[in-house]
Amino acid sequence: MIEIDDKIVSADLLHECFACDLAACKGACCVEGNAGAPLEADEVDVLEREYEAYKPYLTPEGIAAIERQGFMVIDDDGDYTTPLIDNAECAYSCCENGITFCAIEKAWKEGRTAFRKPISCHLYPIRLVRFSNGTTGLNYHRWSVCETARTCGKRLGIPVYKALREPIIRRFGEEFYQALEAAANYLHTK
Repeated sequence: MIEIDDKIVSADLLHECFACDLAACKGACCVEGNAGAPLEADEVDVLEREYEAYKPYLTPEGIAAIERQGFMVIDDDGDYTTPLIDNAECAYSCCENGITFCAIEKAWKEGRTAFRKPISCHLYPIRLVRFSNGTTGLNYHRWSVCETARTCGKRLGIPVYKALREPIIRRFGEEFYQALEAAANYLHTK
């Protein structure tokens, strides 16, 4: 573990490799699992406010799930998560050419919304943990559906933190990312 400011970072983020391989996994992370993606409290308001912007990209089943369950659900741990379609794929997902991906992000790419997608999805496979003392932990989540991403990352030599540069900066800022990179460089030279 590495401490940077008020964050505890798993060293796995610096030495494990990862690079999404959608052609191989087909976006399984948007479909598999036992709960929706974690949501920040302020993201729920954004999801509601921006609904009309990304709604055209949703499937009819996704629209029905959102309109029935709301823009978020509370999971067994009391956390906000995305609603699911029939306890399977995320209600905010869509499918194109056999690949499942985020309908919100598709709307963002087309300039329809300023909200890219929930930060937990953008940061994946990093999972955030909030401790009672205010510290945030950044952990590397290993999930079988991402095996091809680990293989691809190893082949390309891309550590997790480099693969996730953009979402790390989105969530924690450029200065934090630079400190993370400095820590990785320091550990690499040891």
